[in-house]
Amino acid sequence: MRKILPLLLTLLIALSCANPGSGPDGGPYDETPPRIVAMSPTIGQTDCRPNRVTIAFDEFIKVEQASEKITISPPQIEMPEIKVLGKKISVALVDTLLPNTTYTIDFSDAITDATEGNPLGNFTYYFSTGQQLDTMQVSGCVLAARDLEPVKGILVGLHRDTTDTAFTARPFDRVARTDGAGRFCIKGVAPGRYRIYALGDMDGDFRKARGERTAFTSRIVEPSSFPDTRFDTLWTDTIHYDTIRAVPFTHYLPDDIVLLAFDEVRSERYLLKTQRDVPEYWRAYFTAPSRSGHVPTIQGLNFDAADAFLEQRSTQGDTITYWLKSFDRFAEPDTLRLVYTYEAWDDSLACDMLRADTLELIPRQTLAKRQKAEQEEMERWEKRREKRHKRGDYSEETPPVKHLLFIGPSPSRITPDQNIDFGFEEPITRMDTAAFHLQLLRDSTYEPAPFLIERAGPGSLHYILSGEWRTGQKYKLTVDSAAVTGLSGHTTPPLNFDFTIQRTEELGSLFLLLPDADTTAIVELMQKDNEPLRREHIRQGRVDFFFLKPGKYYLRLFHDRNGNGQWDTGDYAQRMQPEEVFYFPSAIDVRANWDIEQTWRIHELPLTKQKPAEITKQKADKKKTPQNRNQERLRKLGRAQ
Repeated sequence: MRKILPLLLTLLIALSCANPGSGPDGGPYDETPPRIVAMSPTIGQTDCRPNRVTIAFDEFIKVEQASEKITISPPQIEMPEIKVLGKKISVALVDTLLPNTTYTIDFSDAITDATEGNPLGNFTYYFSTGQQLDTMQVSGCVLAARDLEPVKGILVGLHRDTTDTAFTARPFDRVARTDGAGRFCIKGVAPGRYRIYALGDMDGDFRKARGERTAFTSRIVEPSSFPDTRFDTLWTDTIHYDTIRAVPFTHYLPDDIVLLAFDEVRSERYLLKTQRDVPEYWRAYFTAPSRSGHVPTIQGLNFDAADAFLEQRSTQGDTITYWLKSFDRFAEPDTLRLVYTYEAWDDSLACDMLRADTLELIPRQTLAKRQKAEQEEMERWEKRREKRHKRGDYSEETPPVKHLLFIGPSPSRITPDQNIDFGFEEPITRMDTAAFHLQLLRDSTYEPAPFLIERAGPGSLHYILSGEWRTGQKYKLTVDSAAVTGLSGHTTPPLNFDFTIQRTEELGSLFLLLPDADTTAIVELMQKDNEPLRREHIRQGRVDFFFLKPGKYYLRLFHDRNGNGQWDTGDYAQRMQPEEVFYFPSAIDVRANWDIEQTWRIHELPLTKQKPAEITKQKADKKKTPQNRNQERLRKLGRAQ
């Protein structure tokens, strides 16, 4: 016995080391999810007011992304303290509990065992401070209004108060958060009538504030349920199924709510910042354009501001670039001291007022630094020229000249409906269109061809050259030296650009029939990057896209309700929804020398099933499952089944 006991003890130690999770080959892996062994209070308990909830498991556990995945409803203004203590989870409820209310703690899939990460699965704990448990559920999906992307992690809440002011005046009655697919499920709901909202709750007060992402609907939500049956398939392997099992369950309604989340346009105007990167210009950045159309004024403190600047406004009107026309009038051009008067929102008076700021603008790259760098470059060129002279090389005697460079044009092959786009890095003061020469290659000889040059838009630094293109033909664009002069006085170098108009046989066409879109519809043609390549208005129930390069295309449609030619967001204060958006549910493969006619019924599929998966950026969360590593272990041991 004295010899046997040490051997038994050694064997027991070895077996204890071969715990689940140790792997090859200290024993099989742990593939068993953690199991709840005790709860305080017990789940579903009524007439209780605990200040702490404790859940005990049969093994050590961990909670992943607690702040993102765990939701407590009704919402808690004071954040609960969630702790993992070995085999226990402790949730301290700091807020005073409401009377006669069902409380839910939705852990989602956050709970796993500590060793192998085996998930407990979606788990919701609940209790009631009254005599009754409320068990209704309301579910649906939140999508981004502009592009129907699923919105992950946004708060969705119910209000018993169905007036419009409840959303901004008081916290939600019950809440949930969306998952990676934008899905939500609000649990523990009592029978009644509710309004439902989605909210990007940045300040954590569970009510809408200015600047927070929003979704709302006029629909009144009335939760209900009925007994239903689903059919689960049991598989013998990945190909053959064993049996189909009928599983009864309670079906809660509504389960199809779709909320469209949007960011409101900031109408309150503030000056965000001013910035001067280089001596030639400075910029003023605002949160919004002026609602009255007021033009800011400049009073120079160390220079004469009269006719000193050329203004360039952004497309949205919220950024203004001030280009200096000349440095001659500035005593100290590296420092601009001025009084800037502009329209801005006054919070105390709740209206727009004129505000005057004194600014001192110093460029990050001063004129002195630039001149020093240019002088150093000239000295390096002189040294290189001296070395060339010693070798008897007099080929490069003229110092390099700084030019106003063309941005573009490109590409070298364009479709018959495209034009030549080119631009500059600064405003121009002169363009000699007679120095532009467009020529068509005909019988091996270039002949003059007609063209027109127009600015791409008000204040734009880009220009469009359009011509009477002939398919399959070659063209040459020649621009003489000094054809364009910029604000700095620099002129353009000569330019030679050869390009070809693609043949119609190399291109395809797409004709869309839209029987249930209204007359305001605009269709956007896109590729993988989800940015519109072309945009066409509906005409007589159809939209035609000609001269398309072969490839896969995607379609998005929106109803341009205000007729401004662009998609517009919503406004909760005005109870205005964003303009409706629809996607064609699959890619369209355009082939060369091929016409496609496609009927698109925009209401045929629900919004949640319209956007193609290939261009959906927000993917559904990967479902947590046991890793099934024991089969691999047995295979390595030669005992796989």
